[in-house]
Amino acid sequence: MHAWTSPDLPDLPGMGDPVHLHDTLAGALAPTRRGGEPATLYVCGITPYDATHLGHANTYVGFDLLVRAWRDAGREVRYVQNVTDIDDPLLERAAQTGQDWHELAQSQIELYRSDMAALRVLAPTRLIGAVEAIPLVVDAVEQMLAVGHAYRVDLPAGAGAGGAEPELGDVYADVTDDSLFGTGAGLEPAEMLTVFAENGGDPDRPGKHNPLDPLLWRRTRPGEPDWDGGILGRGRPGWHIECACIAMEHLTGVVEVQGGGRDLVFPHHEMSESHLRVLTEQHAPVMLHVHGGMVGYHGEKMSKSRGNLVLVSELLAQGVDPMAVRLVLLGHHYRDDWEYTDADLTEATARLGRWRSAMHQGRGPQAETLLTRVRAAMADDLDAPAAVRAVDEWVDAALGGRAGGPGTSPDAPEQARRTVDALLGVAV
Repeated sequence: MHAWTSPDLPDLPGMGDPVHLHDTLAGALAPTRRGGEPATLYVCGITPYDATHLGHANTYVGFDLLVRAWRDAGREVRYVQNVTDIDDPLLERAAQTGQDWHELAQSQIELYRSDMAALRVLAPTRLIGAVEAIPLVVDAVEQMLAVGHAYRVDLPAGAGAGGAEPELGDVYADVTDDSLFGTGAGLEPAEMLTVFAENGGDPDRPGKHNPLDPLLWRRTRPGEPDWDGGILGRGRPGWHIECACIAMEHLTGVVEVQGGGRDLVFPHHEMSESHLRVLTEQHAPVMLHVHGGMVGYHGEKMSKSRGNLVLVSELLAQGVDPMAVRLVLLGHHYRDDWEYTDADLTEATARLGRWRSAMHQGRGPQAETLLTRVRAAMADDLDAPAAVRAVDEWVDAALGGRAGGPGTSPDAPEQARRTVDALLGVAV
């Protein structure tokens, strides 16, 4: 699956600082690796049944800052992102709207690409769809069955499930085979069951060894798309195994950062990493677990199920400058929960105008300190608000009558433009 065209990154003098990130599991700041080994990043992508809302954009702009900071620090970056282009919510939305599920998915993936390009998000090295990854999933589930890490569960009787081979059953992972399962999310067993049920799990499914065992391969059901699963029978992949297989195939070795929104901590990231441990026999296949905050609107978390969405595409269709949308997001730390209001956009639009005015003057205050401050903010857990404050202070000085005074330079506005472009992704 193709991604989108990345913007060019301006060269900056010197080199950025090593990046430290807040690890969700440790609950503390931790260093990423320095030089040498390529930086590897896996970020969970969209389920394409609705357009990109600001909650999505908040996550992907946040990890875009990480890619930019790593590259500024001289690191090669291998960034993989999935698209869950087959899943229950997608099929349900297609049925509700009378659309073909595949056409719905493709239209929303294309809209996502255009939104990301407009926001100047650097494209991942690989964008992989779940459908594209089905051969990887089939191989992995066959391997797990062969060594006893997975098992079959009888299909519901009389529903036409399983087609010509109903005896094969659905396939589930046995989480009791992973001694570390459940240690990442910090939840009590009862809490895990509740969250699992609220996020696509089926703890009450008869025949499971453990209520928390996740689905690996769902056998064909009447009216649902299916694919050849070899000895598994025709069907489609579970959610968590999809990401484990894509990461294992395209980010060999340790995944330096596994990322997404905080709502993925459990069950998705817990279960996908459990699959990775079993398949790779690595004790710690992921170094750092990094999660973005939730964006609210009208008093609740922005979500498709609630319908309280602010869509990037709709803002752009209204004539909003995409760089103002990006500045709305940069005004909040990627880990913070926050609520969007129209005032955020008004403030960001005014800020963008001031930045452009200051950075297109003939002279300006020296910009070396600005570059140093922005680099330091990015290295400190991608502190975009601190970086924005540093730019605001430079802009205030440039617009405050000092642009032509002592200590100013005709090169400074261009240096400032290159700094905010390369590190914050804002084109002025």
